[in-house]
Amino acid sequence: MSTIFARTDAFCARFGLRLPILLAPMAGACPPALSIAVAEAGGLGACGALMMPPAAILDWAREVRAGTSGAFQLNLWIPDPPPQRDASHEARVRDFLEDFGPKVPPEAGDAAPLDFEAQCEAFLEAAPPVVSSIMGLYPPAFVARLKALGIAWFATVTTVAEARAAEAAGADVVVAQGMEAGGHRGRFEAARAESEMAGLMALLPAVADAVNIPVVATGGIADARGVAAALVLGASAVQIGTGFLRCPEAGLPAAWADALAHTLPEGTMVTRAFSGRAGRTIANAYARAAAAPGAPAPAPFPVQRGLTGPMRAAAAQADDAGRMQAWAGQAAALARGEPAAEVVQSLWTGARTLLG
Repeated sequence: MSTIFARTDAFCARFGLRLPILLAPMAGACPPALSIAVAEAGGLGACGALMMPPAAILDWAREVRAGTSGAFQLNLWIPDPPPQRDASHEARVRDFLEDFGPKVPPEAGDAAPLDFEAQCEAFLEAAPPVVSSIMGLYPPAFVARLKALGIAWFATVTTVAEARAAEAAGADVVVAQGMEAGGHRGRFEAARAESEMAGLMALLPAVADAVNIPVVATGGIADARGVAAALVLGASAVQIGTGFLRCPEAGLPAAWADALAHTLPEGTMVTRAFSGRAGRTIANAYARAAAAPGAPAPAPFPVQRGLTGPMRAAAAQADDAGRMQAWAGQAAALARGEPAAEVVQSLWTGARTLLG
């Protein structure tokens, strides 16, 4: 076990942490209060900035820095190519969605991603200790600018080939995401996100053997047992998303938070029905209906995200988990409704005990 603790100690020393617990950067579910609590407890805070314009990114970083001297990461998706539009198919999707929410205007599908380059510039201005990526690799020019500022790059990967590519591109750390993870799958090629899914227990040691940089484990970890297992399998740290969602600092809608407590592994599913990109969610009424025979296939990202916007807004307003975008990993039922600092400490204390 001395080798394991040497690995975690080295990781923590390098990235300014007291313990190797990272908050997952969940877009729309990483309020500053949650990152402040995790960072104050000795872990790494996080912001999923996909839906945040540059000013909001800078505001988030300022608020976190005002609340803690601890470290945090900022995360972005690497953009997909522009989607192929199909007006007649989008009309069928709109008709289907009206069974679950208000009428969907035709222009809802015109939703476009924010300006990726402007978001990257905001990252450089915010200058966090860590910038992370998902769905691909940052352009070499941006990586060079990160390195010039002393900002570490954590690259999320879902396969051994992606891990090798990330190391070759200059990543300081790879985050190995198992298929158990809640939210969007980080597969570089969107079309292969569902056909090539590796569980963390198989993926993690394979990635650790394939690269010479630290590996962070994520997906299906929500208690001390999962932390200990990941470290034994070669991780230098763990990243946890769903396991923090029931914490009061997360500010989750009550129906979503309550549903997590009762969601067994088989009660989740991978679907494109909310955004057009494959992600793991609670298998609620809408997600199941969207997967049923006869339902129209989801439109591509971000068209589908735009089309489902009215339904998602109505579900949030009604606190209705049956049609809510309720992302959840397979370990959802292990998430605890306690302050985030207590969860962090319990995870690490319990893991150390298990590891002797």
